[in-house]
Amino acid sequence: MDPEMWPEVWLVRHGETEWSRDHRHTSTTDLELTTDGEAVARELAARLEHSFDVVLTSPRRRARDTAALAGHPEAEVDADLVEWDYGDYEGISTAEVRETVPGWTVWTHPTPGGEGADEVTERLDRVVTRLRGQPSALVFGHGHALRALAARWVGLPVSEGRLLKLDTATVSVLGFEREQPVVLRWNC
Repeated sequence: MDPEMWPEVWLVRHGETEWSRDHRHTSTTDLELTTDGEAVARELAARLEHSFDVVLTSPRRRARDTAALAGHPEAEVDADLVEWDYGDYEGISTAEVRETVPGWTVWTHPTPGGEGADEVTERLDRVVTRLRGQPSALVFGHGHALRALAARWVGLPVSEGRLLKLDTATVSVLGFEREQPVVLRWNC
């Protein structure tokens, strides 16, 4: 691959919602951004004033609104960018899950009624394939899904996303060093 054609992918986690602020698992619940989440999303606009070949977003309102407030209202919805489906754990915190399932994490344990790692891998691999076909991309999404996407980008199982903390309204960049897919910047 020609080094000038190596893709660079910018990842943006959505702005703060009430549930992200309160550390409650949010996948299918379509929450709006808090006032603080909206303000920080607007502040992202200056950092995202680049020309991207493709701009994608999760279909969830919090991601779409972050994209629009950050200056990218044209972001194309990609259903594969939804958050990891927490199933029965939707709306509750890890601490609450651990009251009945000690040591539980989305990375290492089942999510009853939700997605397993194999399902998340399948859909995020489709995203990786799509992104590697673009010289530059901007993606708006969610905490666990973007961490899992980064793991798949570098060829690791989605469970290794556990090693990549990701705050709301942050920018991360995936790319290449020589022929090797790498994480160029994280949680900035």
